[in-house]
Amino acid sequence: MAAAGPYSGAHATVLGASGFIGLWVTRALVGAGARVTAVVRSDEGRRKVEGVGSGQVDLVEHVLEPAGVGDLLDRTSPDVVFNLATYGVDATERDESTAERVNAQLVEALCSALAARPPGRQRWPGQRLVHVGSALEYGEVGGDLNEDTQPRPTTTYGRTKLAGTRAIEAAVGQGIRAVTARLFMVYGPGEQSNRLVPSLIEASHHQGEIPLTDGRQRRDFTYVEDVVDGLLRAGAAESLPYATVNLATGRLREVREAVRVCAGLLGIASERLAFGALPTRREEMAHDPVNIQRLSNWLGWRPPTPLEEGLRRTVADVGGPGPDAAPQPAR
Repeated sequence: MAAAGPYSGAHATVLGASGFIGLWVTRALVGAGARVTAVVRSDEGRRKVEGVGSGQVDLVEHVLEPAGVGDLLDRTSPDVVFNLATYGVDATERDESTAERVNAQLVEALCSALAARPPGRQRWPGQRLVHVGSALEYGEVGGDLNEDTQPRPTTTYGRTKLAGTRAIEAAVGQGIRAVTARLFMVYGPGEQSNRLVPSLIEASHHQGEIPLTDGRQRRDFTYVEDVVDGLLRAGAAESLPYATVNLATGRLREVREAVRVCAGLLGIASERLAFGALPTRREEMAHDPVNIQRLSNWLGWRPPTPLEEGLRRTVADVGGPGPDAAPQPAR
């Protein structure tokens, strides 16, 4: 990883360390030689992170209330903070006040607290805060999806995540080194069980029809290892001309294509794929390929893993195909 050098000996604090991407970020930072404070919200989160980077990871349980952020930073003295704490991704997370507190107010508090505290290493070259944003901040927009597109979020999650991004923009305007990396369709080993690829993996162990949407919606599928590489590169970058950057591949693929590729890898017979059996969500986005020129210009890098390769790695990680016939090409 090109970003590994600057992290050797650095202190990094990861909020949301027990989540899908947070675990990957924690492992990558350990691999890059950082001392990591992994912040989790529960015993379950603690169990997920335990065993990652023995001797290099300190576990801290914190409820992540905005008022407690200053105390947290005093305890951890980070050079850089990776904020992957979020509320609203899971279908059960629908409390608007909690979404506002975690997705927006917490980010504001982080910016204020970091402004008042120097990094642990006075010569840390990169960002003080790498905040993970969401494609849902854009909402119902079309055309060229670049970072200057005027967002129109349609969900509580998108609206509150956008408020967090606005806090980052304000902080950068005041001289704080921070960035929001907007993520799109992230997939890979460790993803939540209700997401597309894990659902197909689970279905491969059973028989019968697999209900799906029509699958015509197009998504920018980005492999999780590439996302984490991009986050660490952004965190270590010395100059920051932007407050927000799209972290994606810049290539759209139909969900139907991804399903068929994954089904072929898992040995799921194409006749089981019931496209159109489920309704398409109202908030589905429709736009041109995600514009990643800003990412490419800033970091000299773009996510390299093709969808087919990323799906192959994901399937291999969980032990291969289920009880259907041997893997077959999609038809």
